[in-house]
Amino acid sequence: MPGRDGAGPGPFEIRWIVLAPGDSRSMGLIPDRCEGHCRGVDGRAGPNLACRGCGRAVATRMDDCGLWQTVWLEPAAVVRRPSGVPAGPPPDWDDLERAEHRVPPVEADGSWSRRWEAAVGVALAHLTVATGGRPAALPAGPVAELLGHAVGRYLPAGPGTRSVGLAGPGIRTPRPRPDVLLVPRHPRTGASWRPPGDEGAVVPLDSGVWAYLAHPGETSPLPATGALPAGVLRDDYPLPPHPWRPLMPHHRAFEDTLADLPAVRTLRPRGFRDA
Repeated sequence: MPGRDGAGPGPFEIRWIVLAPGDSRSMGLIPDRCEGHCRGVDGRAGPNLACRGCGRAVATRMDDCGLWQTVWLEPAAVVRRPSGVPAGPPPDWDDLERAEHRVPPVEADGSWSRRWEAAVGVALAHLTVATGGRPAALPAGPVAELLGHAVGRYLPAGPGTRSVGLAGPGIRTPRPRPDVLLVPRHPRTGASWRPPGDEGAVVPLDSGVWAYLAHPGETSPLPATGALPAGVLRDDYPLPPHPWRPLMPHHRAFEDTLADLPAVRTLRPRGFRDA
């Protein structure tokens, strides 16, 4: 695992361990090491979390604006020990149909999900290569509503449009097969899902993001069949959140992924390179 500076460890280097803040236990902030910028701490003063038992500095909390919320454990200050709790089964394709696997596109504060922005950036790079930099026609519904603005901005308009469909476990693959399929990455291995025997172009998408697009859940206050009784109005259905701007991909996620795809060298210069 890379260290906090982003460099990969050598064969004899001590590896850093990073946790989500909610997974850390029995540690408290060291007040005089909580330097940062406008909205949090950035670890510039060194380890800023101490063990509540012995008082030793054991980790660094990163929680400033523009940074992922993380806790980096000091390799020389912690010891790995088994918890004794049996590990649960690893996630598999079937987990994508569970409601808790879906990642909503909007955060609690009304902003777009950072995970969605990164996932769309990666997927858009793969879509650019899969379509040869040509226009793409998205399927109606959540895919077009959420991704249409980004695709329209990064891919050109005009003739030669490539059709895009959503496919994966639990939903029927469109027939006839679109030119490109949006499919999930395996939640454990990262492998792209494919229909049996299919060798066509696919674009991998974050499994939680894909699960929301494929299984969005209830999206309308109206019953699936029939109509509400006369004179009955529903006031218990919350309005969906609407961020102030359209969903856009994270530009670094798009650029870095695109640069790593060998097939991008075969594309002709198009408008998406300037977008």
